[in-house]
Amino acid sequence: MAFKDIKYRNAKPKAKPYKLGDGDGLYLLINPNGSKWWRYRYTFAGKEKGLSFGVYPATTLEAARKKRTEARELLADGIDPSIARKEEKAEKTNTFRHVASEWLGKVSHTWVKDHADKTRRTLEKDLYPFLGDKSVNKIVQADILAALHKMESRGVVAQRACRLCSQIFRFAVASGMATHDPSFALKDVLRKRQSTHFPAITEPKDVAILLRAIHSYPGTLVVQSALKLLPMFFVRPGELRNAEWSEVDFDAKIWAIPGERMKLKLPHIVPLSRQAIDILKTVHEVTGNGKYVFPSHRSDAKPISDNAFYVALNSMGYAGTMTPHGFRALSRTILDEVLQFPAHLIEHQLAHAVKDVNGRSYNRTSHIEERKKMMQVWADYLDGLKAGARIIPFKKAA
Repeated sequence: MAFKDIKYRNAKPKAKPYKLGDGDGLYLLINPNGSKWWRYRYTFAGKEKGLSFGVYPATTLEAARKKRTEARELLADGIDPSIARKEEKAEKTNTFRHVASEWLGKVSHTWVKDHADKTRRTLEKDLYPFLGDKSVNKIVQADILAALHKMESRGVVAQRACRLCSQIFRFAVASGMATHDPSFALKDVLRKRQSTHFPAITEPKDVAILLRAIHSYPGTLVVQSALKLLPMFFVRPGELRNAEWSEVDFDAKIWAIPGERMKLKLPHIVPLSRQAIDILKTVHEVTGNGKYVFPSHRSDAKPISDNAFYVALNSMGYAGTMTPHGFRALSRTILDEVLQFPAHLIEHQLAHAVKDVNGRSYNRTSHIEERKKMMQVWADYLDGLKAGARIIPFKKAA
């Protein structure tokens, strides 16, 4: 006959551990230190095995008996309760959210900050609400499609999110947390992204108008200065937004961007023209005591947002015709077709993967003197456009 709860509650420790049985394999183990543990002993496939049901009284007699009943039901169905518990624990720890977080921890250190932030936003906003708490080994295609179709209903192309899912599931398979990638082939049922370039203005006469609009932009000094430098530097918007004062050398007249912030993970040098130095020194009077050259107005601990450039350009009437990234195309086109600089200088200053005749990648200081001259000529040319100087037409195609 099973003891009543008072027996377990009043059980005192002894010099050695001892048991108080409750029947059908359940017993309370009382240790010399006074701790009391519920244990369940059973036989499966001819072997004697055991399970712990928790500490008494946190796990009550009623709760321990319920666990015993559940274990006996599994045994009656030919299932080992120990294996079932491990599988249940794995389902709780191998959720999509947990696996995605582990995957991010292993790969995100190789990414530029903007890409890492965008990936986390996609997970938090679009994938976790549908998949976050599900076990990766039990997620099916329909679960993923529900998340992706929700994105498409907002007009968002979900191809990138689908690739993100596939990367996470492949990591789960490689780590033994899943058996397959259920997102495989889903890209074929999703709306395709139109192959387009970033909108950009490349005609010199139109660039002149744009430069005047930037010069007259009524926003903050920080945003206006960053806008003035975008066409002058033709770096990626995220590289400019995250510029730090420690990277700017006024004496050497360079801005040295560390490799971890660059797309190719290679350090990059931007020669500073006279005009760029004037702009940076003006900003330095306002933000020079902080970390970022262009800090957010909300917090000096963060740079201006990616949206700051878009808002400024849109407010100037350039929505759909010019983007922050478009300044790279603007610079490349005019430097090549109007000013006729060598392609390898332009490509290197764009931080593209340029190689020499022996197939070796140029390092960050390659052709630095020529690039310094090019950047000064470019800044002078932009000044001329803004001031209304004679516009040099594109060279005729051969």
